[in-house]
Amino acid sequence: MVTPSSPTPDKERAGIQSVEVGFALLDVLSSAAAPLMLRDLAGAAGMSAAKAHRYLVSFQRLGLVVQDTSNTRYELGPATLRLGLSTLSRLDAVKMARERLPALMDAVGHTLALAVWGNRGPTLVHWQESPLSVSVNLRLGDVMPLLSSATGRCFTAFLNPEGQLDKLTPLLKDEMALAHKLGRADVPATLAAVKALQTETRQQGLGRVVNVLLPGVSGLCAPVFDADQHLALGVVALGSSASFDADLKGPVVQALLQMTRQLSQDLGCRA
Repeated sequence: MVTPSSPTPDKERAGIQSVEVGFALLDVLSSAAAPLMLRDLAGAAGMSAAKAHRYLVSFQRLGLVVQDTSNTRYELGPATLRLGLSTLSRLDAVKMARERLPALMDAVGHTLALAVWGNRGPTLVHWQESPLSVSVNLRLGDVMPLLSSATGRCFTAFLNPEGQLDKLTPLLKDEMALAHKLGRADVPATLAAVKALQTETRQQGLGRVVNVLLPGVSGLCAPVFDADQHLALGVVALGSSASFDADLKGPVVQALLQMTRQLSQDLGCRA
């Protein structure tokens, strides 16, 4: 029995549908490069101009949308900024990444890890080992080398969007000196070579090594960016070179990039 004060199931569903329909307008505005005319906004949201206008009137009252009186174009209002900032302040990139690792593990079948920038370089903060993986002598808290690990190459390339080496130069020089002392020829020997490696890594979209850091081990590390376009963390996948597909067009790379790009979007990165 439904009392006069209780909403009927049909009315309840209609109310929910109304919210979803109205949100389409906000979604279009959030993706637009500039304020939009009513007809363009309505068309992109898949509704008539008259219907869109009714929603926009309510959104304006709530501060979700504002209209420029000089050209009648609509854009997002201050209330959406407050909501966005409030959401961003609650986001935990590492926590969100950890929650997505099981699905990524199912997709790639190899050991996964998370790394963030620490006082001494890219540092492993989470480790999820595949039962089928080769044993690797790495531990939580380990700082990864910048030039011989996929993690280090990822951070070297993406830590500074402009490719500047200022912050990294002392660490890079120490690492190149050690590599020279050990007679290693599989890592860059000059800052010019490091910049070339940066360019290659950015073009690939992730850091990649095959039998460089550890014999018989291949690794990948894809970047995750926050709302300020800054590198928040790296997601690492590694395994035996005999079974690990490190091909840039292979399924492991594609699954890793899909996960990290979606996580970046969820953290507010628009690039």
